[in-house]
Amino acid sequence: MFLSGSLRELRRGEEPAAEALLNRAFPSDEEARLVAKLRKSGAMAGEQVLADGDTLLGYYALSQMQGPKGWLCLAPVAVDPDHHGKGLGRRMMRWLVGWAEQTGQTVVVLGDPTFYQRCGFRMAEGLTSPYPVDHTLVAGPAGSGALVYPKAFEGL
Repeated sequence: MFLSGSLRELRRGEEPAAEALLNRAFPSDEEARLVAKLRKSGAMAGEQVLADGDTLLGYYALSQMQGPKGWLCLAPVAVDPDHHGKGLGRRMMRWLVGWAEQTGQTVVVLGDPTFYQRCGFRMAEGLTSPYPVDHTLVAGPAGSGALVYPKAFEGL
């Protein structure tokens, strides 16, 4: 069954629903704790949800990278496990890649290269990272340099 959800900003008061989605989508509460730390630290640049009415089907967070300045980090990305295999994650990521290209915004993600490349991300070149570069991808314009993630990522 295809769901006709819409991608939009997370609304005030939906934080508990987003946390519940993250806790269903991942084996631990680590991603939900990351989101809370990003919000508390002021590093959160935006949170998007794929919603079908009042039901959150998907979620992703964008935070401000410490370096390169102006770049965004994509993490976490989640789709409700009851809706896996319906292309919702690809739909969200393709929208994000299109937005990055249209606005000239650089978005960095650490994840499965096969999935993210199918969505339009490309492998990072000329970047150094505290995380595996072979799983680091970008959307939008990219250059070279050192990736410095928000402090909320420390210890992950």
